[in-house]
Order: sequence, then structure tokens, then C-alpha cells
Amino acid sequence: MQGEDAELTAAVRAAREGDECAFRTVYRAVHPRLLGYVRTLVPDADAEDVASEAWLQIARDIGRFDGDADRFRGWTARIARNRALDHIRARGRRPVSSPVDDDNELAVLPAGSDTFDEALESIGTGHTMALISRLPRDQAEAVVLRVVVGLDAKGAAQVLGKRPGAVRTAAHRGLRKLAELLEGEEGVGDGVPAPRAGAARSVTEKARRTLRET
Repeated sequence: MQGEDAELTAAVRAAREGDECAFRTVYRAVHPRLLGYVRTLVPDADAEDVASEAWLQIARDIGRFDGDADRFRGWTARIARNRALDHIRARGRRPVSSPVDDDNELAVLPAGSDTFDEALESIGTGHTMALISRLPRDQAEAVVLRVVVGLDAKGAAQVLGKRPGAVRTAAHRGLRKLAELLEGEEGVGDGVPAPRAGAARSVTEKARRTLRET
């Protein structure tokens, strides 16, 4: 992850200076995770439009951004959340957590050395996100910001306008529920393919470790 962060930080700095190639690198690295977060807030049919609006603002304002990869992820998440809430207000809708297709853009997330990343790749990220969509929205947001977007509790709290402790609690409850959902699928038996059952075990173990750490 440190290598990924160093590369993203360098690309962000170059993009700030108007390097279009660097901006495309930034987009490819951040967009799939950001889109996953947007999908916890708006219906799936609207998510691409909201994410596009967010990227228009990101492209416009990146010259004023100052920070590393972690701060950039948090900054883009705040922009995406604001655009999503504007979209919801304009249509008189409530924020929702909506299921996503297994073949959506999140499936192109780069695999990392972390077992959760490996599990996401083998389970099909769209499937895991569909399970996350079954969580209460505060838990879904906390889990996606912490696990998918990659923010720490402080960064996620800044995005959500909450205290870090509240985010830790929501993530703790959401990950515990996610582990239960995955374990329930594993218990289905013949209805769950072996790779998915193995991924369920990996995600469950990662959830337990994260719960202990938070």
C-alpha cells in the first residue's frame, strides 16, 4: 500500500501542475473506490452521473489541493458525498444503499497484498458491495470509507462530519454484520461456490482483525 500511496501522491502533485496524463492516472486509481462510495448514497442508476459531477469539481479544484494520497482520498470523498447529497435533495429522495452488479467498475480495483483485497477480487467486488448495501447507511458509509476508499477513522470522520469514535463504532458494527452475512452465505453449502466460501472466510477474518484494531 505504501508503494501505491507514493505513486498516487506523485501523480496528484503532477496533476496539480496541469499534467493530463497524471490526472488520468489519479482517476484510474481513485474512481472505482469513489464510485463504490457514491453507490452507498444514491441509487445505482444515478451513481455514474453523480461521480461524473464530482470529478468535474475535482478537476476544477485540484490545483488548490495540498496533501498526500490519504488526504486526497478524503478530499475526493467529501466532494463526492456533497454532490450525492445535492443530487438527493434536488430529487427529494432519501440516501439509499443500493445493490450493484457483479460486473461494475469496482471489479477493476487493483489487488493488494491485504487479505481483504484478495477476498474482494475472488468473491467479486460487486457481490461484496451488494452485501454492504444491506447494512444501515451509517454503517455502510463507515465500512466503505474505511475498507474500500482506504481512509482511517479520522479521515472518514472528516468526510461524514462526525467524531472518529462514532465512525469507529459504525465501522465495528458494520464489519461485524458483514462478517455474519458472509458466514451465512458460507453456511448455505452447495449453494455457495467454493471460491466464494473461501473468500467469505478471508473477509470474515479481516473483519475480525479490523474490529480488534478499531
